[in-house]
Formats: sequence, C-alpha cells, structure tokens
Amino acid sequence: MEDTLATNPLLDFSGLPRFADVRPEHVAPAVRSLLEDYRMLIDQLTRDAAQPTWDSFIVPMTEAGERVGRAWGVVGHLHSVMDLPEWREAYNAMLPEVSRFYAELGQNLALFHKYKALHDSPEYATLSPVRQRILDHEVRDFRLSGAELPDALKPRFQAIQEALSQLGAKFSENLLDATNAHAEWIEAEADLSGIPDDARSAARAAAEKDSKPGWKFTLQMPSYLPVMQYADNRALRERMYRAYATRASEFGKAEWDNGPLIGRILALRQEESRMLGYRSFAEVSLVPKMADSPEQVLGFLRELAAKAKPFAVRDLEELRAFAAAELGLDDLQPWDVSYAAEKLRQARYDYSDQEVKQYFPEPKVLDGLFGVIRALYGVDILPDEAPRWDPDTRFYRIEKNGDLVGHFYLDLHARETKRGGAWMDSARSRYRGTQGSTTPVAYLVCNFPGPVDGKPATFSHDDVLTLFHEAGHGLHHLLTRIEELAVSGIHGVEWDAVELPSQFMENFCWEWDVLCGMTAHVDTGEPLPRSLYDKMIAAKNFQSGMQTVRQLEFSMFDLRLHDEVQPDSNAAEASVAIDKVMGLLDEVRQEVAVLIPPAWHRFPNSFSHIFAGGYAAGYYSYKWAEVLSADAFEAFEEAGAGKGSLLDAETGARFWREILAVGGSRPALESFKAFRGREPRVDALLRHNGMVTA
Repeated sequence: MEDTLATNPLLDFSGLPRFADVRPEHVAPAVRSLLEDYRMLIDQLTRDAAQPTWDSFIVPMTEAGERVGRAWGVVGHLHSVMDLPEWREAYNAMLPEVSRFYAELGQNLALFHKYKALHDSPEYATLSPVRQRILDHEVRDFRLSGAELPDALKPRFQAIQEALSQLGAKFSENLLDATNAHAEWIEAEADLSGIPDDARSAARAAAEKDSKPGWKFTLQMPSYLPVMQYADNRALRERMYRAYATRASEFGKAEWDNGPLIGRILALRQEESRMLGYRSFAEVSLVPKMADSPEQVLGFLRELAAKAKPFAVRDLEELRAFAAAELGLDDLQPWDVSYAAEKLRQARYDYSDQEVKQYFPEPKVLDGLFGVIRALYGVDILPDEAPRWDPDTRFYRIEKNGDLVGHFYLDLHARETKRGGAWMDSARSRYRGTQGSTTPVAYLVCNFPGPVDGKPATFSHDDVLTLFHEAGHGLHHLLTRIEELAVSGIHGVEWDAVELPSQFMENFCWEWDVLCGMTAHVDTGEPLPRSLYDKMIAAKNFQSGMQTVRQLEFSMFDLRLHDEVQPDSNAAEASVAIDKVMGLLDEVRQEVAVLIPPAWHRFPNSFSHIFAGGYAAGYYSYKWAEVLSADAFEAFEEAGAGKGSLLDAETGARFWREILAVGGSRPALESFKAFRGREPRVDALLRHNGMVTA
C-alpha cells in the first residue's frame, strides 16, 4: 500500500487533495482500487452472521464510502474546472464503473437487510437522534435505489442509473463545447459603440490570444452579458442572442445536440420511477424533500405566479413604452430586452450597472465578504497555502478563537476549460472516525471576468450577489458542528432547503453598512457614494416581476416535465420527442410568462440544472428556499432596527447554532422553527421583491 500511496496521489487521504501531483492516468487505477476495497468490505460485512451494530457496520461502511467519495470528488471537480481532453477522457472512462458501483450498492439486498436489521434492533432506541435519522435515511434511500426490486429487474435498473450518469455528463460537455465554439469577431471599432471599456479590453485580449486583429466576443457570460446589455449594434445583439439561445441544439453541430439526450433522460427517469412504484419522476424526487407532492409544489408556484404576474405585466408595458419612445424600438425583441432595460434603468434611476461595477474591485469585495462573516459568526478568514489546480485559484482557512474550523478554495474567474455558472462543492466533510477528526474543506467556484490591463477584476453587483450566495453554501458546509458524515454540513439537507443559507447571504449585499465598507473605485479608490447607493436601492426591485415569473416559468416547466410528459413508447430505447418538451414549455409560458421567446429558442437544451445537475423536479427549490431565506433575514432586520447595522452577532450566533451548525441532522423545517420561533411566511419575500400593493 505504501508504494501505491506514494505513486498515486488520489489514494492519499492524509491531508488536502494533491492537485500539483494528480494526473489523468492516476484516475482509473485509484478509483478501481477503492471500489474493489469497498466491494470486499461489503462482502465481508454482509457475510457476517452477527447482528450489525453502529460500530461494527456503519462506521466501516461510512469510512470506505468516504474514501471513494473524496477521490472521485477530486476527479469530478477537475472535470468541471479543467475540462481538457485528457481529463474529460479520464473522467468519462470511469464514470460508467462508478455509476454501476453505486447502482449495485443501492440494490444490494443483503446490505439493505443489514441496515434494516440495525434499524429494527434494540440498539436503535439507544442511538442519538442524529444517528437514528441517518439510519432512517439509509432505509429510505435503499428503497429509492431499487433494493426491493425483484432480482430480474435489478440489471435493468442498474443500466438506467449508468445511462443517466453518462447522459448527464454528455449534456454538460455538449453545452460547454457549443458555448466555446461560437465567437463574434469585430473589426470596426464603430461596431463596439456602447460596450464598456473593460469588456472591450477583454475582447481585444481574447483576439490577441488567437493572434487575430480586432475584438473577439464569446458566449461565456463575462463576454456575452456586456454585449446584450450595452451594445448599440442591434445586429450584433441579435446574432449573439440567437447563438446563445440555440446552443447544443439541432441548429448547430449534430454531435452537440442535447435534444436527443433530453428525450432519453426523461424516458429513463420515467421508467425508473415506474419500476419503483411511483407515477412519475417528480414523485420520486420529492420523497427526500420538504415538499409533500407535485400538486403541493405546483400550488405553491401558481400562488406566487398569481401575485407576481400583474407586476411582470406592468414591467413589460413600461419597458415597451420606453423602448418605443426613447430608443426607436417599436418592435421590442428578446435581444433588445437587456439593452432596453439597462437604458430605462439609467433614465429612471440615473445610474448604470457599469458605473456601479467600478466600485467593486475584487480585493475590496473579498474583504467585505470576509468582514460580514466575521461580524456574524466571530470567525477569521486567513490566506493559506495548498496545492491548486490553477495558479488563479486561492486557498483560505477559517479560524474561531485561533482554532481551525475549515478551509476553502476560491476559483473566481471564467476560463474556456471551466463549465459555466457558479457552484459550491465539498472537497472534504467534517467527520470524527476511527482515524480521528477531519475538518471540512469546500470549493467555491464562479465565472467572473478576470483582471484586465493591469487593473484588478471588477464585479457587477450581480456578481457580488453570486459570490455571497456561493459563500452561503460554503458556510453551511464549513460551519457545521455535526461529526456524522451522512448529515454533516450540506449532507442530508433536504434539497428544497439547501438554498436557504445561500440566498440568505445575498440580502446583506443590499445593506449600506456592508456595501460602504467593501467598495473602492478601481481608478480613484473612492468608496461608493451614498447617492449612488440610494439609486441602487430605488432600483433594487426594477423589473422584479419579470424576473420572478421567469424563475417560476423554469420551475413549473421542470416540475410538469417530470410529472406529466410520457415517453413516446414503452420500448427499451424509448424517448420523449423534443417537440413534446417544447410544447409543454410553450404551455407553461402561456400561463405565467409575459415575454415569449422566438419559436427557435432552445432553452431546454442548455437547462443543465435539471439535465446535468441535481435539480430535476427540484428547480422550484430556489423559490421555496427563498421564502425561508427572506423570512430568516427578517430576524436580522428586526434585531438591527434602529441600530444602524443588521450585522447582529447575537442573531448570527443563533443562525449558526440552529441552521448552519446542524446540517442535515434534523428536518429543515424544525431548524427553521428553532431559529425563527414559528412556521415560515411568504410575506418577507414579497416585501423584499417589492411585490406588495399599497
């Protein structure tokens, strides 16, 4: 083992991941070795005739699973942030084996009987409530994994699990490849009219990197958004919009078309659900969540839509009237919306996003974020050293009174080899096992613009919100006090509650006492003027009605897609026609949307949250958790009333104790009520979004 450990860094669990040493060729031998060890342990434990106990059964199972999870987690992380051909190949080569292993694990009847035997034994009553909850979840998850299926059906169920993993990975890769493939080359400077200087500089640098003249704009967010928001060139906006809206569809390369993948994914999820005895995948998805049924979720979404749509209609009417009167756009098109909205915002509130952006240089924003965390929870965030996957990545430690709490990596800037969006993931969890205690380690990943022309990167206020959001997920993972792996940090938290800490953190980005300390103009060093902040607050709920119905559109589409749409046949290679998917989306839009995209728009083909992420029949979680987070933040508003600051340490300590510290060790609703002293209410969310009538 010493030789193997020395030569394969993925098998070294003594500390942090060895990113400086790990190579694609390490993946297959390390993962296969760990899976084989795990299989041997399972065989040994299931053959043992003795009554299983927590120490003799759960502990070794947990620790073997943790080793596999940590090693494969590093591989998956690198596939996301460094998607080079050799890493993609190494990841995809092992993905079927890993998927097959977990499918087999979930269907191992002998293993299930061991868990049930412990669950039904006298020892169960002597276990802590946390350990009882873990066992309850294990029994539930075995049933959802097909453990009780007849033996004749288990191979098919395993094949479905394996196929879904591969289809999800392929969906994500197609989207990344299609995003990277498109570029708009601008040679005449006049065509750049309206585009901010920093976006122009980045586009010039991108062209120089390709040894070409002019400016290169791509579909990566830091390049795409400034064009859509500021470019006076309407034809450029239309080309960029069309390219973005049709990524990974039949309008591009056939091998990147996600349409057939969507059809297979939906059919396989439906087949899997029927095998488990459920009517739809939506029902399966909700079993481990807070919500009880698809009907309950749909009712929640429709109630919100009924309250939001009148505001959305008003928003669009105002935008169309302004675009016609002031911009000469009598036929407002989708590629005009961001542009017209920015012009209306500037006209109404006398400021632009670009003006605000100059006050948010990256170093000040990070100082501000760390200051908020320090004020709320009394912890210090300090730079630290560790091997990293990219020189641009940073590493920090969190301490409380000099004691180590955890670590996190911060990877902020967009790269061509990095999948889009922003996310937090676990590198290591808090756990006390036979080898002692481990502290948690998190990845915080964003896709912000990087430094240009020797100046630090500057963030839009939306970027700042995103950073605080992901930091909220990170704190949920890092500030846990639970030492049982299955419910430590973010583990075991109901999916529709997991966004509570992240969305909660966003609220602080609108507070003057927070913002004034985290701004310094990138050229002058001057802090954000109070007058500009007041304009931002006045504009905070600008078009919030349109934004809300857009999120509700995505949520209802996702839920109904996984609850109502049936495959076109019952054959083994059944699929769902993309026309049927688009038809449902049109139906949802007729109900809740106010702005209908062109018929050629292929939104589902890039909806990676539900086809390549964990949000299938769960995208509603963002709105569900937003109710919880707005209500939780109201406690800070109440505590800080009249004090000039909402950074109340006493309320922060209670939020840590009742929400962050407990992880998944108890139901999320219990944690919320322990913090708030009552059931959640929707009032605070509607108030925060300006959707209350006088």
